[in-house]
Amino acid sequence: RRGESPRNPAGRSETQVEAMIISHEHRFIFIKTEKTAGTSIEIALSKYCGPEDVITAIVPGDEAVRAELGYRGPQNFHVPLSRYTALDYLRAVRHRRRLRFTNHSSARFVRSYVDPAVWEGYYKFAFERNPWDKVISYYFWLHREEPRPSLSEFIASGAMSRMRGFDLYSENSVPVVNDVFFFEDLGAAMEELGRRFDLDETPQLPRTKHGFRRDTRPYQEVLSAEDRLRIERVFAREIAYFGYRWD
Repeated sequence: RRGESPRNPAGRSETQVEAMIISHEHRFIFIKTEKTAGTSIEIALSKYCGPEDVITAIVPGDEAVRAELGYRGPQNFHVPLSRYTALDYLRAVRHRRRLRFTNHSSARFVRSYVDPAVWEGYYKFAFERNPWDKVISYYFWLHREEPRPSLSEFIASGAMSRMRGFDLYSENSVPVVNDVFFFEDLGAAMEELGRRFDLDETPQLPRTKHGFRRDTRPYQEVLSAEDRLRIERVFAREIAYFGYRWD
């Protein structure tokens, strides 16, 4: 993992803020990224949330998994009116919709709508994944059925750039969370989170969004030289910051 915690001014507001879990019970903020087992982590951590914590909604199938486990579901996801700006009030009236936290969030937006003491005092973390492997996972997630474009066609199309990750937990290309854990070390990361939050156990990850990947070979055997270079250009910041290596 890599830890950073610089402080930058809050950014712009939007009518809908994307988010994750804010636990007042255990004083943490989980920034959820894509294709890093984020939904499984979110479900696992919701077991330990209290009645005042913010839990955002996930897709119905995954909510069913959470309900079967008996964990807390979506709650407290509307942004308190006390955190609204004048523009937020105008947008809420115009669209007849409350400002709310939703499933994936940027740290910048979260900081805009929580008490400064919460942002400064809570432990903030996210997960990242080797970009070459993550792109393959994203491809099979988006294209679950035939007919589908080839992996190389998908990569050449630029669609992989829509995957949300580094920008969610960073500002000016620098992470603003306390820790970024690696998907590849998921088990050890969950053990550490269990210790950090004094849970007396390691959070257990349910199986969600699995079974879509059709090619489980190592990414080095799947991607062409051109695929590799295109991914490296799109995810240059992650590769440089975390020191990811092709081999």
